[in-house]
Amino acid sequence: MIEAQSFLEECNALAALLQPLEDKDFERKTQFKDWTINDVLGHLHIFNHAAELTLASPDRFGPFLSGITDLVAQGKTLVQAQYDWIDTLSGRALLEAWQAGSLRLAEVYQTADPKTRVKWAGPDMSARSSITARQMETWAHGQELFDLLGVTRTDTDRLRNIAHLAVVTIPFAFAIRKEPAPNPLPYVRLTAPSGDVWEWNTPQQDNRIEGSATAFCQTATQVRNVKDTDLTAHGAHAKRWTQIAQCFAGAPHDPPQPNTRFTQEIDEKA
Repeated sequence: MIEAQSFLEECNALAALLQPLEDKDFERKTQFKDWTINDVLGHLHIFNHAAELTLASPDRFGPFLSGITDLVAQGKTLVQAQYDWIDTLSGRALLEAWQAGSLRLAEVYQTADPKTRVKWAGPDMSARSSITARQMETWAHGQELFDLLGVTRTDTDRLRNIAHLAVVTIPFAFAIRKEPAPNPLPYVRLTAPSGDVWEWNTPQQDNRIEGSATAFCQTATQVRNVKDTDLTAHGAHAKRWTQIAQCFAGAPHDPPQPNTRFTQEIDEKA
């Protein structure tokens, strides 16, 4: 599956960002819920492992997921729960473990039938959707690390996988808020990092979303408030989606407030 290669490339880009860091740097807090770099990597690492299990060892996936959900039910946060599995890994050792797990996950999905159904915390999904979701989460959580380290990320056209996921989950964003999904769905017209134009759904002047693919994905993954992007929406349904966009599973989450997620300026003299 080409999506598995896109996932691995996303991981490699993030690893390159983090490679120069020392162990102490991994305790720096991001703009996302004060998660540290260790927290972010641990989160990606544990759910990469879960995605590997659900495809390669489905009989082990259920007990593994239950172990996490049981800890959360006992009052632990998701981040606290992950450290029971990560144990003592942190800093560069965690970085190396995450990289090794990412490579293993990509290899498992590379030769899988894209239509194979796999279990997850929510509804079952295809193997293609599963590895695309891992790319999406790597890209989304990676944003807070790029922001923290003062680096503007250069996106590539592998972003199309995430944009497509965001488009097909438009009804989901409405459903989890118990709102009727738009019918028809908004027309989406995006400019790719390469300059190509990507389009989804029937063209409509009064029900459309336009802008860069980066802005669309930032809005859908809630790493930016739509007001901090170049995305424009026309029509009530399209505008409403930009307010509630959510392409990741779970209960409804509100996007960050404007001007709260941004690439930080780094003092080179510090």
